[in-house]
Parts: sequence; structure tokens; C-alpha cells
Amino acid sequence: MSMQLCRVDVADFDRVLTQINDPYERCRAFSALTRVNVLYMIMRAGSGHLGSSFSAADIVSHLLLSELDEPFTPDGDVYFSSKGHDAPGLYAALIGLRCLPEDLLHRLRRLGGLPGHPDVHTPHMAFNTGSLGMGISKAKGLILADRLLGRSRRVFVLTGDGELQEGQNWEALASAAHRGMGELTVIVDHNKLQSDTWVSEVNDLGDLEAKFSAFGWGALRCDGHDFRDLEAALRKRAESFPGQPAVVIADTVKGAGCATFAATSMRPGEWRYRFHSGAPSPEDYRTAHEELVAEADAVLRRNGLGPLRVVAEGPLPERRAGDRPRLFQVYGEALAGRARADRRIVALDADLVLDTGLIPFSREHADRFFEFGIAEQDMVSAAGGLAAGGLVPFVNSFSCFLHARPNEQIYNNATEGRKVIYVGALAGLLPAGPGHSHQAVRDVAALSAVPGLRVLQPANAAEVEAALDHCLATDRSVYLRLESVPVPDEVAALPAGPLVPGRGRVVRQGGRVVVIGAGPTVLGQVLGACELLAPEGLDPTVVNLPWLNEVDPEWLTGLLREADHVIVVENHYRRGGQADTVARALLAAPPPHRPSFHGIGLTEIPRCGADDEALGAHGLDAASLAAAIRDVTTGDLTTRDVATRDLTIPTRD
Repeated sequence: MSMQLCRVDVADFDRVLTQINDPYERCRAFSALTRVNVLYMIMRAGSGHLGSSFSAADIVSHLLLSELDEPFTPDGDVYFSSKGHDAPGLYAALIGLRCLPEDLLHRLRRLGGLPGHPDVHTPHMAFNTGSLGMGISKAKGLILADRLLGRSRRVFVLTGDGELQEGQNWEALASAAHRGMGELTVIVDHNKLQSDTWVSEVNDLGDLEAKFSAFGWGALRCDGHDFRDLEAALRKRAESFPGQPAVVIADTVKGAGCATFAATSMRPGEWRYRFHSGAPSPEDYRTAHEELVAEADAVLRRNGLGPLRVVAEGPLPERRAGDRPRLFQVYGEALAGRARADRRIVALDADLVLDTGLIPFSREHADRFFEFGIAEQDMVSAAGGLAAGGLVPFVNSFSCFLHARPNEQIYNNATEGRKVIYVGALAGLLPAGPGHSHQAVRDVAALSAVPGLRVLQPANAAEVEAALDHCLATDRSVYLRLESVPVPDEVAALPAGPLVPGRGRVVRQGGRVVVIGAGPTVLGQVLGACELLAPEGLDPTVVNLPWLNEVDPEWLTGLLREADHVIVVENHYRRGGQADTVARALLAAPPPHRPSFHGIGLTEIPRCGADDEALGAHGLDAASLAAAIRDVTTGDLTTRDVATRDLTIPTRD
């Protein structure tokens, strides 16, 4: 019999809430049940943040059950997580309190379900978080609004200790003290780990109590897994610092409550915590589930409630990892290889050494690898200094963070005219599970206007190699946009010769409808659309144009000399991306035969869900693209959200 995926029924939460009188035992039982359901949710979704959800579970249980006054009413106390990684834990608690429907347990990171990070469209989520460092500032704004409106309530914000590396946190502290915000309590989930490794090994935060105190905050410390200690710390906070903001540094263990996931169970010398994100293996699930159920069952029995009843929801989902490397892995190996011959190459990372492919570089060239932690602005400005010293810095993070928070620093580097290579992983709509805070679909627009910065998106491993060669050969700065999803087989097989700026390559020779795109997702779906259209006799020409913010007019004129329609499909918002670049080039140097122009891309905030759900929701899956191409070909554009413009240019004298 296959291993079963199991959860706890909300009726068992009801038993805990109504039949356990001791408040500490009630919290202990409640958090034990939420951990069982967090494991179920993440295992079913295939991704999520276990470690943070488990380390914060006892804090969240105490706040919701024992501390907050009327938390789910318009004028009640407010709690939210600034880091947002622990969203599954908060969801499980809210479901256990019947504040969210129970069936949402099955819909973590699914379209129309529970987003990977908090979103205000989910009940009881005060703010969109997951983009780190913003929570204290948002809480201050809410308190200012409350004061203007005559409302009196407390605001509790949970932060991570890794998150405190973001500078905005420290910007927020002084004015909160200056304004005497006694309504504000920050709780630090001090589990001592960040995405990759130990905080102390990246950017040691030092004496947090002293730092907060220096800003005029009250500062306390407690055991974040001891309900009596939590209660005492919050009581002291109210008594000792009634007229000023305060921080409670809650010492916790990442993955607490389960030996399989607990950081205290890490093997000697193990530098990376394995359960920060993603679903555990079936073997880890089995042992962890047994541990969690045994703990919850023991608490229930100790309080006279009898055995814990688990609900089997079918076999574990089958997930095939596959043997196709991701582009960031290809990039990391290739960069390490090129650094052997070029001592100018240095690599900078923002606490994502695994997900940006830099483990090979960090091991082989440790003296030229610089870990900056969760501090992108600092990292980008430091890259400017490295470039000034004659080196070639490769700056790495997720695209969503790299293009946005340090945008001013990127522009400042550009004004100095020194070469910096920015490498953004996790680019585009996919994976869609983490939600819009992690979906980089405005990065091309944000960076295309930076003078001298070239935006380049490779489609497969061969093109990554060629892109690296270009980055090293050119005098210009480059933003290398890397998708993190597996490359489809048909895209992996596409040839990639030397890259010529502004020029693309026909990867499917067809008729007078020319479809332009870049990257594995778009090209894979476009080629799939062509297969769907073939039985109808429709035969589009498909072009891979990896340059997202420049086009060679002469090449484009030749490509579209006999085209009737040109369609640009992009893994990006429809405004400010490759479609606008191509349209501008067509207007500046129109071919003799003037095609109609159509742009297809995102038009709304990206949806969270399974990858196929998100592609379909935004009209970027093969079936939707086939329908759009069909509509363009037949002239029926009434049923599809396709940006269309007739590029009719007045005749020149």
C-alpha cells in the first residue's frame, strides 16, 4: 500500500479549543496540530516554507489564542508576518480557528487557493508580504491611520532574524520611537537561520537587544517555544514600555517541533538547512509525520481528549525531478569554469547561493565569492566599487529582488560607466507557487531605461554559455535574465551560435505570421501552439530574440520583409517589455511590407498557482497562444486580450 498523505480534521482543533482549560496546554496542542497540517499542505502543494512555519508556530498560537484582543474584528488587534515565509503556518492556524474554510488546506499555492506568501485578498491578511523588510514600516502607517481615526488597538509584527539584514527595518525604528508608538510590538523569530545558512555566517546581527534599545525601543528576550515565557515577556512589554515601541526577541529553532526538520538535528559540519523551502522527500515526510502525530497525540491524551484522529487524503503526490538542469545551474558551473582563466571575475550573492547556482563558484573560488546576505542595495553598490577596482562583478539574486530594491544603485553604477553583470534567477511568471512577491514580470521595464545596460535572456544551456561569453567580451553592463523552471526538451535542443546584439534566430521556419519570443517558457509554449495549429494549416514562423531591450533594425527589416503579422509573446507585463522594443524599432525603420503588430503578455498582477494554472490564467499556455495566433491570422481579435496596433507609417518624401 502506498504511503498516505494525512491531515488533522478541524473538529480536533475544536476539541482542543473547547475542552482544554489550561491555556499553556491549549496552545501546545493547537500548535502541534497546526504543524501536522502545515506538513500536509506543503507536501500536497509540492513547495512552501516548512522551517519558518514550524519555528513561528508556537508564537502564532500564543498570539492568536492568548494575547490578541478581538483579532478578527475591524477594530481588534492586528497581527501579521513581515517575512511572510511562514504563511502556511498562519493559514493552518486560521483554518484551525475556522477563520478560513477548511477546504483551503488542499489548495496551498493553487489558483484561487492560498498564495505562497500573504496577500490581502486572503481573509485576515493585513498586508502583502514576502518582499522582506517592509513590515515595520507598514505597521507604523497603520498606527498613524488609527491615531487619525481615533481607533485604539495594538499591532504585532513578526520578523525573521535574516530579514533584519534589510536596511528598511532599521530606517523604520527611529521614527517609531520618536512618535512614541506604544501600540507597536515587533517579535523576532530568532531561529538563527536564513535561506541558505546560519545568520552568523552571513551577516551576524550582533546584540539585537542593544541595537533596538539604541533606537529608543524597549527590548526583551524569551524562549519562543515556551508559552509561559512568551506570556511573561509580553506582559513585561506592556508594563515596562507602555509608551514606546518594543521588540521581543523570541529564541526559536527552525523546524521546531519535529526532530526531522529541526535545525538542532543538523549533522555536524552541515552548512545548509535543507527545509527552508520546498517539499520534503517521501522518506522525510513519513518520519516527520510520525513524529508530529505522536507529539500531538501525547498532548491530547495528557489532557483527556483521547487519540488524535488523522484523515487520509490519498497517496503522496508523485513528483519527478527529472534530469534536466535548470539554467541557473548551467550558469553557475559555467561561471566557475570561466573564472579559472579570468581572475577578474568575482561573484556576489544575496543569501541565495543554492538558487542562483553559485555553490560551484563559492567552493572553487572562495576568495572571489562575496556573500552579502539579504541586503541587495549594499551588494549592488559594492559591485560598483569592485568594478572601480578593475574587476568584473557578477551580482546575483532572484530577479524580483535584484531589479527592484537596488534599482537606484544600479542606475548609479551606470552613471559611472563601469561594467557590472547583474544575474537574476527566478525570472518571469514561473514558478507561480510563491506568488507575486517572487514573480519578476516587470524587471525588463524597470531596467531597460538604464543607460548602457543590455537585457539578455537565454533560452537553453547552449545560449547561457554564449551569453556568458558575451558578458565577458562586451564593454557594457548586462542584466542576464534566467528562468528557474526546467527547459522544455524542444527548447533545449535549439541551436545557439555566437550572440549578435539585437539579432535573433529563426527556430521554426514557417509562413507569413512571425512570432517573436525569448526564454524557455515562451518559446516552449509558442512551439507547442504551432503543433496545435498545424492540423489547421496554420504555419507560424518562430523567432528566438534573446535581446529584450534592443533590436537591430536591419535584421528586423529582413526578418519581416514579407510578413503579414508580427506577434511578440513575453513572460513579462505587456508594457515596457520586448514588445515595446520591437514596435519602436518597426516604427523607426519600417520594412517595405508593413505587418500588423500584436503584443501578448501579462496585463494584471501575476496569479499564484501551479505552473500550468498560471500560464492558462494569463493566456500564455500553448492552447491560449494558438487561439491568439489564430485570431490574429483570421482578423478576429474580439475574444482575446491581445495588444494590437497597426504600424502604418506615413510615406517619406
